[in-house]
Amino acid sequence: MTIFLGLGSNLGDRREHLRSAVLALQKAGVSVLRVSPVVESPALLPPGAPAEWCRPFLNLAVECTTSLAPHALLATVKRLERELGRPERGERWAPRTIDIDILVWGDERISDERLQVPHTGITERAFVLAPLVALKPSLTLPGRGDVTVLEWSRRLPHHIPLWMGIVNVTPDSFSDGGRYFAPERALEHALALADAGAQIVDLGAESTRPGATPLDADEEWRRLAPVLEPLVERLRDDPLRPWLSVDTYHPDVARRAVAAGCDIVNDVSGLTAPAMIELAAESNVQWVAMHNLGVPADRARVLPPESDPCEVVERWLAERLEAWRRAGIDLDRVVFDPGIGFGKNPLQSLALLRHASRFRAMGVRCLVGHSRKSFMRGFAGAAEAERDLTTIGASLHLCAQGVDILRVHDVAGHVAAYRGWSHLNP
Repeated sequence: MTIFLGLGSNLGDRREHLRSAVLALQKAGVSVLRVSPVVESPALLPPGAPAEWCRPFLNLAVECTTSLAPHALLATVKRLERELGRPERGERWAPRTIDIDILVWGDERISDERLQVPHTGITERAFVLAPLVALKPSLTLPGRGDVTVLEWSRRLPHHIPLWMGIVNVTPDSFSDGGRYFAPERALEHALALADAGAQIVDLGAESTRPGATPLDADEEWRRLAPVLEPLVERLRDDPLRPWLSVDTYHPDVARRAVAAGCDIVNDVSGLTAPAMIELAAESNVQWVAMHNLGVPADRARVLPPESDPCEVVERWLAERLEAWRRAGIDLDRVVFDPGIGFGKNPLQSLALLRHASRFRAMGVRCLVGHSRKSFMRGFAGAAEAERDLTTIGASLHLCAQGVDILRVHDVAGHVAAYRGWSHLNP
């Protein structure tokens, strides 16, 4: 029976408390299958709470199994909380080193004076739903009908996003001009993005900007391997490690990346190639599928100016979803990217950004990659710092729409801006 636990901390070294709790659960007879990305949220506080209680939480979800019965696991969880520094009878809303809750217990409903499963309030709390959506978007809650956690998250005022940090292992990137082409520089940057708050690190070795020279699969892998392989090895034993994504449209590169230990294949060609579809169906990693009219992007090849880009992209996604189902791909592992700038003029890209929430209604998570892109040229300066600020402005609007993953260059700036925004939009 699959169980989902929720963990949170807003006191002291929050990440270390979460890391210690996951390891303690494993030692206590809980088999941890998967750990979600860590998300940050404002503390839930009652009226009149002391100002010093306003400390943001770090939260995650754990998918696991155990031979323990529900109440035995509850007793174990309470013991671990005490051992990890949480007072046995502290004030309910006060800051805490660790909080461990049983969220879902298979298909069971449990209700007594000690335990409520599914956990009370699960459908109203973005900090619970966001980690669950990252693990299993189609998860339903016993006693709550056929509504998935993805759909529950759509009903909230906003959904906590994951930040995907970009590492261009290329000499000709439009955004950073080969700054991280050397493997040691790329590895250093990837770790810095994770430290800044990126839950996903996306490695790309081939530029897809307009006019870029395509690479063959062997050359792309020669660039990627010296960065991906050491990253996988370095992060292997950390339960809170970022997910590693490889940006490629070559099936051979995707296959090597999956074998090397990546968590996500970011396929800018839209998961349309038969070999890529076959690999997606047989693997257990996640797949980003991006709408496009050609890779690399071509400014001369765009949607007709009179067309509604949202309707065009929606129709494409509906067709692809059916094709992926027929191919046996688990749609819980698919993330959709509307492909800002790929086959769209600047106004069409803006329209997609304004209405990005439409795509989550189709039952899959949504990723948007808008960072520093050319659609901003009409209203943003050419300097990198200004484009980052403009990107952040767009990102906060996407946060309000509930977009699941935002692919950005300036992770630290986004995390800080979102922290301020989220405290005014709890």
